[in-house]
Amino acid sequence: MLLPAMAAAQGTVQPGDAAAGKVAFKRCASCHQVGPAARGAFGPQLNGIVGRKAGATADYRYSPAMKQSGIVWTEQKLAAFLKSPSEVVPDNQMRFWGIGDERQIANLVAYLRTQR
Repeated sequence: MLLPAMAAAQGTVQPGDAAAGKVAFKRCASCHQVGPAARGAFGPQLNGIVGRKAGATADYRYSPAMKQSGIVWTEQKLAAFLKSPSEVVPDNQMRFWGIGDERQIANLVAYLRTQR
């Protein structure tokens, strides 16, 4: 089993628990929606985020930084963004400092992977 620091260095995301990620997502839900009725609101909806190009949903007005980032949201890129949004996409408009807990990040990524 890889330690979180080794996994990050190798560009992998440690396996997460989607059920725990659903619980952790509650702190994201004030801005983001998932599920069949999800839509962009204060933040973009996150259905199908894994594999989607950044700034690509039609129901949200993204910052120029996000639209021009060229990012495709891989699990690794999502984990990095959840850890430090401003390092991954400088000048993005997300009002969030990041998550320091690698396990919580892995759980959130596992949950988001389930949202199509």
